[in-house]
Amino acid sequence: MSSRPVFYISDQTGITVETLGNSLLRLYPSVKTNIITLPFIDSISKVNKVIDDINDLQKKSGNRPVVFVSIINPKIREIISSQNFLVLDLFDLFLAPLTAEFNVKPSNENIKSHTDADSKEYEVRMDATNFALSSDDGVAMADYDKSDIILVGVSRSGKTPTCLFLALRYGIFASNYPLTEEDLEESKLPKALAPFRSKLYGLSISPERLRNIRIARRGEGKYSSQQQVNFESRAALTLFQKNHIPYSDTTHQSIEEVASRIFSETKLVRRISP
Repeated sequence: MSSRPVFYISDQTGITVETLGNSLLRLYPSVKTNIITLPFIDSISKVNKVIDDINDLQKKSGNRPVVFVSIINPKIREIISSQNFLVLDLFDLFLAPLTAEFNVKPSNENIKSHTDADSKEYEVRMDATNFALSSDDGVAMADYDKSDIILVGVSRSGKTPTCLFLALRYGIFASNYPLTEEDLEESKLPKALAPFRSKLYGLSISPERLRNIRIARRGEGKYSSQQQVNFESRAALTLFQKNHIPYSDTTHQSIEEVASRIFSETKLVRRISP
């Protein structure tokens, strides 16, 4: 069966429409899809070019395209909706009931006035990202007092990508500390972390998942041996429980899910608007 063409079209980055579209498509695992994201489609000339490309792909695949749209400009949305596609327009889906509920017509003026705020949020996002990178893997522990949260876990438990996601999605200043074999053998809270107990959050992971990740990273050896990952995985969990450190199991969760869970379970304050 040939793939069904699926397009995410946005006048911005496309992250929002991608997130919603992917969530919906996961409910149809038997359907094979060819997903294409088209961001920054913010003019008539651009959308006309996009429509030509979609029609060409429709002819080649023989399948009707599914098009998710997140675009402010009503003229551009109207052009897309007039095509022989299955169009799922995020604005049309929600604006009609909101307009009826508020009894007020939507305005584009507030969208345009967000430029300054977006610029400030961009700076916050970059500052938080740079902080996560500079304090990665136990580096710059002197800056732990500036951290909003410190993720703790064994090597390859997902600390670095989670810190980066927290920075990019929420503007959170996140550090991470790698638990060493010495830390785990003593089952005590490392001295460097003791003053920041309230900021600590653990990431646990099953031995099986940890071993697969480590083998893919470094191959065989003590680092990825069954005995070593069994010890580290179980000892880390014991350390979290013994020291009353909140934690999440990353074994079957995506980075997005882990970060969202951390944000919802802690008292972190987002610096970037949703």
